[in-house]
Amino acid sequence: MRRTVLIDAPSNLGLRPPVPGAVPGCYKLAGALREQGLLRRLGALEGGVVVPPRYDLGEWQEGDGDFHAAAIAGYTAKLAHRVEGHVRSGDFPVVLGGDCSILLGAVLALRRVGRYGVAYLDGHGDFRHPGNVAVSGPVGAVAGEGVAQITGRGPAELTDIDGLRPYVRDEDVSLLGIRDADEDQEELTGLGISHTRVGEIRRRGPDAVAREVLGHLHTPPLDGFWIHLDADVLDPSVMPAVDSPDPDGLLTDELRALLGPLAASPRCVGINVTIYDPDRDPEGTGAVLLADLLEDVFAQP
Repeated sequence: MRRTVLIDAPSNLGLRPPVPGAVPGCYKLAGALREQGLLRRLGALEGGVVVPPRYDLGEWQEGDGDFHAAAIAGYTAKLAHRVEGHVRSGDFPVVLGGDCSILLGAVLALRRVGRYGVAYLDGHGDFRHPGNVAVSGPVGAVAGEGVAQITGRGPAELTDIDGLRPYVRDEDVSLLGIRDADEDQEELTGLGISHTRVGEIRRRGPDAVAREVLGHLHTPPLDGFWIHLDADVLDPSVMPAVDSPDPDGLLTDELRALLGPLAASPRCVGINVTIYDPDRDPEGTGAVLLADLLEDVFAQP
């Protein structure tokens, strides 16, 4: 039986300030879920904390590219080293963010090990990059550029660490749970990047969609796959404590049914959880929801 290892990656470097002079509160995600007893509930080993650099925009201005790029690149390398060691040991890392930029550390680690896919559960396409600014706006916040950057689109400082671009190939990404009107769909379709909207998941059933995705992610030459779980894949009626709480997302039972088969796959090698912001959730209901969900699908028997 593989060992589940809980690792904190509390970086908020990839998000814009929620208000001038403040920092994004998603760095508290890991602490909030640990406060729910997640380590014990998962039967996990302690994997420690990968401490991020300080959030400081300095003199950055719109049009300067990705803010915190050098800091995120350094943090990506540190987190990749931690994740790689556990994956090579046969452990199952559960990485608690933080914002979506922490996925770069996970996929860099996996790229060093072999060829891996990503099941990307997110309410947005996260495909903003220098080649589509006319549609998506200027680059800046790495957390909104996740799918683009893991597939090699963006500054080499972030997308070509160790000369390993792309960390994940276009055909090895399955994007699940984007809103039906997501602006990235046309470009994703043209590039052959798989994406399934909320409406389609609801029409076909989340379990059926998950099993179709597994049929692809289980196909050689892939060595396995990673799960990226952004809390904003959920509808704001159940998860409002995110930076972009767009309507018409998945409900909790739908996400559980989608995530369950993915988590049960022996080819799944780990997961990261991102974007939940305890500062936006004074009652802590989002932390309870996420801890319950993770226990339901990842707890050791």
